[in-house]
Amino acid sequence: MKPTRLFEIPYLQLSDNPLAASIGGKHIEGHQYSFSTQQFVDMANQVSLGLLQMGVKPGDRIALISHNNRPEWNIMDIGMAQIGAINVPVYPTISPKDYIYIFNDASVKYCFVGHGDLLDKVRKAQKEVPSLQGIFTFDKINDCKDAKGTDVNHWETILTKGDLALVEKVKRTIDPHDLATLIYTSGTTGNPKGVMLTHNNILSNLHAVAPLVPVEKGNVALSFLPLCHIFERVVTYAYMYLGVSIMYAQSIDTLGESLKEVRPHFFTTVPRLLEKVYEKIVTKAKGGSNLKKKLFFWAEGLTNQYSFGYTPKGFESLKWKLADTIVFSKVRANLGGRVKGILTGAAACPRKMAQFFSAIGIDVREGYGMTETSPAIAVSGFEPHLALLGTVGPIIPGIEVKIAIDEKAYGPDAGEIMVKGPNVMKGYLNQPEKTAEVFNEDGWFLTGDVGRMIRKNGIDFLKITDRKKELLKTSGGKYVAPAPIEAKFRENFLIEQMMVVGDNKKFVSAIILPAFELLKQWCQENGVAHGSPAEMIQDSKVNAYFTRLVSELNPNFSKVEQIKKFYLVEDAWDVDSGELTPTMKLKRRVILQKYKKQIENLYA
Repeated sequence: MKPTRLFEIPYLQLSDNPLAASIGGKHIEGHQYSFSTQQFVDMANQVSLGLLQMGVKPGDRIALISHNNRPEWNIMDIGMAQIGAINVPVYPTISPKDYIYIFNDASVKYCFVGHGDLLDKVRKAQKEVPSLQGIFTFDKINDCKDAKGTDVNHWETILTKGDLALVEKVKRTIDPHDLATLIYTSGTTGNPKGVMLTHNNILSNLHAVAPLVPVEKGNVALSFLPLCHIFERVVTYAYMYLGVSIMYAQSIDTLGESLKEVRPHFFTTVPRLLEKVYEKIVTKAKGGSNLKKKLFFWAEGLTNQYSFGYTPKGFESLKWKLADTIVFSKVRANLGGRVKGILTGAAACPRKMAQFFSAIGIDVREGYGMTETSPAIAVSGFEPHLALLGTVGPIIPGIEVKIAIDEKAYGPDAGEIMVKGPNVMKGYLNQPEKTAEVFNEDGWFLTGDVGRMIRKNGIDFLKITDRKKELLKTSGGKYVAPAPIEAKFRENFLIEQMMVVGDNKKFVSAIILPAFELLKQWCQENGVAHGSPAEMIQDSKVNAYFTRLVSELNPNFSKVEQIKKFYLVEDAWDVDSGELTPTMKLKRRVILQKYKKQIENLYA
């Protein structure tokens, strides 16, 4: 049976493959807990009955906010869905101003929230949100009231046991094309937009992508990307649909510990976290004895020749077996020892990351999509012929993709990626003008991403080349795509982040944020006095190193794309300070404004 409404997924697991630990996590105190499939379904029903008794009706909007993923979020999600309440997941890191905007735009009726600063932000926002009737917490707190003087209660207080006849009656009225969730895009400028997704939008995507995931019933998946993002949320539905146990990491900061504890068969990630894992591996190797260091980099060097489906033969196979025994097997053990595959999304995955991990026996595949497309548009399969390094894979079944070729801007075979299919959103809540802007007259959704198709062995693979809105145009009229340049430079361990600048300028430059922990180690190894980040970026030897690095990497690009000047910065870029979106994309306008004076000096 294929579910047609989201709340049918746990019932399918209950009938086909009930699990003793369907979903679990860690409390803030650090102890693990989990719920069986039966417990999950029972509690979701108790949520439904409790919300109905509170007066929640189909179409009412309820916000869910948590610092980290937790089973309670999923129980609430299903309990809300089966009575027609609309889940409004909200990023924990956004500003209080954005909380107020989202709550008012969505007319949020209730909010279920984590502890600490999240609760404080919601309580403050409530003063300016007339629709918000009550606040509940996922963590137990004492003697707390909301802005209206009403008690803030633990989420379990809504759980209600009793006759489920009313719940079943409401469930029967819910249509697959009814709105299931409102997801507010993080965006790089302006107010966030509420993406309206239906049950059918999300499930059409799940049914297309689930067969590609290399897991079996009873396997374990580790989850740490935020559930408020559509990528991890749909993957989580897929895990439950496939009969896979879901275990949540306590936090991204404790990911290494979680990998060893959970020993997952599969997980999803964003490329930057994969890069950080790789950097830790290499940094640890550098700190070993000379023999261990030489052996590691000899083995690591073998991975540079790897491509999907590569099988070494003869003497090469002996070298790979030796490398696996002394290096690769140890890396796999540090990731739990059972990982079959990793799916990365939300940003471009550097070729080196997919190549290295796949070569050592942990297949990494890349997918591409958007919140507006629920999310997947293209996904690389884990069978070698369904993946091609440097691409995001074939178009998923059931949707259409067309490339709007723009030879002048992007070349003879590239252009904006346009999509049609059951996964495409209904539109943006309360913003018909914005909705109209992203659909052309023929009904194609305009992604704003630029790409081209690459054909290999009879299969078309999608390659993303840039964001349409991020394309630079020099004063000489030449177009420059920043993303590939930035990705190439970030392969160097000493570069944490980089942003290419040069719109309407004579040449291209860059703002570079060094990886200061690794830069400090480099300074020690090279006899450079080091102190604060500000002191390090002023050092002549450090600047000479980055100058050499730019010179070495520039030949990878055309003359107009080469970095002529750069500026090293000391301030960390993150979500809280506003330079990055929650999915780790650069907020270019914010960064341009922050370093306006420095950029002006580059062109003085």
